[in-house]
Amino acid sequence: MKASWLICSCLALGGVPLLGDTIYQTTSQGKEIILQRDAIVIQQDSAFVVYKHFDLKERRVTVVRLNRGSLPFRVEVNARAREQIVEGWKRYGYKATITDQAGKITHVFDLYLDFYPPGGRGSLLESIPASTSFMLQTEGGPEEIEFGKLARLEIQGDRLSVTLRDGKTVVGKFMMPTTQPAEVRVLGITEKYDPASQQVFDFSVPLSQLKLISLEFE
Repeated sequence: MKASWLICSCLALGGVPLLGDTIYQTTSQGKEIILQRDAIVIQQDSAFVVYKHFDLKERRVTVVRLNRGSLPFRVEVNARAREQIVEGWKRYGYKATITDQAGKITHVFDLYLDFYPPGGRGSLLESIPASTSFMLQTEGGPEEIEFGKLARLEIQGDRLSVTLRDGKTVVGKFMMPTTQPAEVRVLGITEKYDPASQQVFDFSVPLSQLKLISLEFE
């Protein structure tokens, strides 16, 4: 089922192959199938294959770690196409113009949120997935804000002023998905992103250090 979703995701990216790295798997019947196209492999050895790709469902770049296990994988690398792959990511993910508290403006692609211990180093004790939505505690109760519906986000201390694409404005407090000490960070890639990077971002700033996030839709 997972393999079918991955293949469908690749075919949905515009219809024209981006010709990145391709991961093949040999089935128990000895047939070789395409498990993932348009990927960027960042690590492989006798035990694992690790690659980056654009997840259409999440609308962000993710890292997948495949255990070779009993069924063998074969990787076909096309390093020359990696810049083209990243340009494709920039078209399909959420784009935003971000202004920090000092007034610095950065254009960010493939925007998403993730959660770290205070200071942004290490890992949380519990697994909290990255997301392209967040919960806002409003006077009327919790409300989920999806990036696809978001036009503008103003950060005012621990209060957020949200302007949706339909013109509605919602004010409230960011709801953390954990009771542990943690910080929410805004991540994505910029024009300087290195396709060979082990990370799926080169922009990572705590939400509390930002002033304005303006989403851009074509």
